[in-house]
Amino acid sequence: MARDGDPLVIGGVIGDILNPFTSSVSLMVAINNRAISDGLAVRPSQVVNRPRVTVGGEDLRTFYTLVMVDADAPSPSNPVLREYLHWMVTDIPATTNASFGMSVYTVTLDFYAGREVVFYENPQPSAGIHRLVFVLFQQLGRDTVITPEWRQNFNSRNFAENNNLALVAATYVNCQRERGCGGRRT
Repeated sequence: MARDGDPLVIGGVIGDILNPFTSSVSLMVAINNRAISDGLAVRPSQVVNRPRVTVGGEDLRTFYTLVMVDADAPSPSNPVLREYLHWMVTDIPATTNASFGMSVYTVTLDFYAGREVVFYENPQPSAGIHRLVFVLFQQLGRDTVITPEWRQNFNSRNFAENNNLALVAATYVNCQRERGCGGRRT
């Protein structure tokens, strides 16, 4: 379970977007070939292209769904569009492009791994610092996820419940406009 010192708790991801959970699958996100850590500061120019995502797993029969949401759309002080869905990939196999011989296999998302069902839309925050949250869910099987009809007001909790998904990993970055300054106000 998430603890008080967990970056997802400190950043408000646990609470605002997700319920407490125990991470059970490795999730690595790289932006411009740089692996991110929770709370890393990025600018919109750095997230113009899809991030590179690596998902751990050992069972060929296991599939995952990745979502990327803006927890603070359109602004952190008035997040009436929370959560804004920037990207969704379903049916990500656990061991595609695996490096066999290692103890943990990984899959790196590209056009060949998984189905991009909500095409990537790069974030363009206009006010404040926005948390861009990457959430990984385990599916019951292949082709079991229903694609949402719209991007605004997506709800990760409801989406997981409606599609019988298990939350297995999450990470986030902080993104603000190119000439933005200052820190998150709490």
